[in-house]
Amino acid sequence: MKKMCFGLIVGNRDFFPDSLVASGRERIMKRLEEMGFEVICLSPADTKLGAVETFSDARKCAKLFAENASKIDGIIVTLPNFGDEKSIAQAIKMSDLNVPVLVHAFNDDPEKLDLANRRDSFCGKISVCNNLRQFGIPFSLTSKHTEDVDSAFFEQDIKWFASVCNIVKSLRRVRIGAVGARPNAFNTVRFSEKLLEATGVSVETLDMSEILFRIQQMKDQEKIDQWIEDVKKKYLVRMVPREALETMARFSLVLEEWIEENQIDAVAIQCWTILEKQLHITPCAVMSLLSERLKPSACEVDVMGALSMYILQAASGKPSAIVDWNNNYTSDDETILFHCGNFPVSIYETAEIKFADVIGTTVGSENAYGACAGKIKSGPFTFFRLSSNDPEGKLIGYVGEGEILPEDPKTFGSRGIARVEKLQELMNYICSNGFEHHVAINLSRTAKAIKEALEKYKGIEIYWHRG
Repeated sequence: MKKMCFGLIVGNRDFFPDSLVASGRERIMKRLEEMGFEVICLSPADTKLGAVETFSDARKCAKLFAENASKIDGIIVTLPNFGDEKSIAQAIKMSDLNVPVLVHAFNDDPEKLDLANRRDSFCGKISVCNNLRQFGIPFSLTSKHTEDVDSAFFEQDIKWFASVCNIVKSLRRVRIGAVGARPNAFNTVRFSEKLLEATGVSVETLDMSEILFRIQQMKDQEKIDQWIEDVKKKYLVRMVPREALETMARFSLVLEEWIEENQIDAVAIQCWTILEKQLHITPCAVMSLLSERLKPSACEVDVMGALSMYILQAASGKPSAIVDWNNNYTSDDETILFHCGNFPVSIYETAEIKFADVIGTTVGSENAYGACAGKIKSGPFTFFRLSSNDPEGKLIGYVGEGEILPEDPKTFGSRGIARVEKLQELMNYICSNGFEHHVAINLSRTAKAIKEALEKYKGIEIYWHRG
């Protein structure tokens, strides 16, 4: 992930101690840089103490931010003392940056509330937020009203805000590839391209016949052999015939070429049954590789599922998978997550490429080689689903967190047992609001960042399921 850059606004109010502003600016800049972030901030040569206190300061800050607009992913407002709320809001407004804003305030020391040491940042933060609301500027808040920049709370809040910024940035221009036709039996994955386009998400379509034609022209044996060798390093490949592996390689190379040509960020693929009938493979392992390379790939032309995977990936920096909410388990708060086998390889404990068990019952196992099988790694995970609510003309979604349990369910394919607090309430919500049976998952805890980014900065209603 590219090094993230924050624009920093240091607030000041002239009848509060200047020394607190000078030291506060230095401390927060040092802390952010230690955490690996680039910081763009006025210097003491630009304004008094490098802070924003007057309209003139606000103009200088806005100009600096505008000149670095291509670099700045988010703005942090910090208050070493009460701060001048009006000039801070003016600086953000005049910069014309459409990025997330985080408001932070320093702690007062209860033992040092004399004139030389009193900050009143606790109070000033309320005034800054009031002005931001008046100016129509959306903003985020730290988990505690005031925080020491050396605290664990501050570190966690900055990492969370960085995820928010990355989600918002990733949604400025998204191109989802839809390869093939939606399976006729799957009305559930229908969606509105126009609603997506209104939020900056374009859908690029490709007829499956075009892929099949290109595969016939693919003759580069060296690339095919290299693809197979790479696959064998990542997966157990004990039962897949060489002929099927070569066909999978051709399909993968052709698809990757189209993705590169069209600058596709995520892809949704028609996975059954034309590929099984024409090529005698399933595309699951190909999709697994794409997702592992941070090109999220969803099955059954689930475009909204692919976008959900992409957003989870932006929040965490890790690959995402698409799963079914598939079976009840031994507790009301447990469910089996399952799919034929297209999870990114890093999500499995171990992964073997076999044939797709379910599809194989209709097309024949010999025509369904290419599905991955294995258990999802145990530990925390986030689930997320974005959907288009066409009757109301808007996008909606839900997000939450849970645990993948160590136990391996007695079934086949790609699977894992998930524990989600108040799972029955979640299933009630999903069914009542017409969501799909597919959900994207990521081995991270990013629900809060996703809700904040999509709801506050993109205007998308998100239900956060908390047990």
